[in-house]
Amino acid sequence: MKEDGVYDVVIVGGGASGTALLYILARYTSIARIALVEKHAEIGSVNSRANNNSQTLHIGDIETNYSVEKVKEVASASSMVAYYAQALPLEIRSRVLFPTHKMVLGVGKEEVAKLEERFENIHTIFPNLKKLNRAGIEEIEPMVVRGRPPHEPIVALAQMGYAVDYQKLAESLVDQTLARADASGRVKIFLGSPVTDVERDADGQWKVLCANSQTLRARVVVFDADAYSLLFAKRLGLGKEFSLIPVAGTFFFTNEVLKGKVYTVQEPRLPFSAIHGDPDVRVEGKTRWGPTARFFPVLEARSWKTSLDYFAVSGLHRLRTWRSFAVILLDPLRFWYLLRNLLYEIPLIAPYFFAQRVRKIVPTLTGADFVRARGFGGMRLQRVNTNTHELLLGEGKIISDNMIFNMTPSPGASVCLYNAVRDMEHILRFLGSSDVFDKTRLQKELCDPRDSLILHDPSLETSYAS
Repeated sequence: MKEDGVYDVVIVGGGASGTALLYILARYTSIARIALVEKHAEIGSVNSRANNNSQTLHIGDIETNYSVEKVKEVASASSMVAYYAQALPLEIRSRVLFPTHKMVLGVGKEEVAKLEERFENIHTIFPNLKKLNRAGIEEIEPMVVRGRPPHEPIVALAQMGYAVDYQKLAESLVDQTLARADASGRVKIFLGSPVTDVERDADGQWKVLCANSQTLRARVVVFDADAYSLLFAKRLGLGKEFSLIPVAGTFFFTNEVLKGKVYTVQEPRLPFSAIHGDPDVRVEGKTRWGPTARFFPVLEARSWKTSLDYFAVSGLHRLRTWRSFAVILLDPLRFWYLLRNLLYEIPLIAPYFFAQRVRKIVPTLTGADFVRARGFGGMRLQRVNTNTHELLLGEGKIISDNMIFNMTPSPGASVCLYNAVRDMEHILRFLGSSDVFDKTRLQKELCDPRDSLILHDPSLETSYAS
């Protein structure tokens, strides 16, 4: 086996979360040796790829399932991505960050009342957020009003925001890290290197074993590999109480009928984003609609070869796992939601069923306007606590002896830099050394001057749908 000395930190996973940690450690600490290992040949090839996510920088303005407390925290955490991208050279920034109008639409008296109340609760957090009546909505998104019954109550909360190509973001984080004068000898990137196992060596260091016979020895290992993080944690006897419900999202395209992002009011009990439409950052002249949701037993979208890994991590051999799945999925709201989504998978007639849902946003669309977005849609593997039969929405983290296992479904990419700073503090404690963290520099470069960087964890306190 090939070995390359001992790294202070090895990061497993080259998506937005793993590359954000690489960037934070290299730019704002004095940690001497850092490696990033990615199993695919390209950075950001899985959940961060543009066709596998909503491409939204989630800050809490249109995410109605976030509590007000979470909005306050996520808004500043997510803004770190915008501050980072805005400082990039224009040629790079224009491929990463896309200014766009964002709107959450309420239809009917109940949703209108919810959005009016929400506006009163969050408009001080977002001074530019506007509450729009029918005329205001029509001015920004005319197709949302055209053909709608004149007496149907509607209201919207809207402001400018960002779409993000998270794969390009991840690539830029690596490129910016390697461009530093001190990167040579300090930072190494291993692409096309699937990690097969991790184990202790005789000296107490971690050995990260790769399929290409490469072995990396590390003082600290961080898994930023979403569901695979749980798989490796279980191999070390950690997180055995968790299973995963594998939900695959799919999308449809129509011709361009929206100018920006239009979300709908979220049902907080559902672990899936409500139907929305928006421009695609890589497909011009189209509006992308979705996501739908279906059970798909894999760990990576459209990759059946990862189904064996799903069964290895899911714990389906345990009765308590099946009992948990029954408790969660037979909840009437979730059951009928998943059953309805099956209609969106039936060839030929699926667009017509799907159009019925989308007409809540654009009333004039018909099934003939929709085509399936082939190759679009990612996996959202929702954690389940099989001891309590609870569905755990949002992010998860397992911290062990000089190891961190991150599971970061949406909006993990939106808060990737913030999460990286959290993990950096754990890493510095693990190393127990005199490594320096330049908090002042980080605050100046990545944070709103009005915010104080308090490493409080907004992602794990209260549930939110992904």
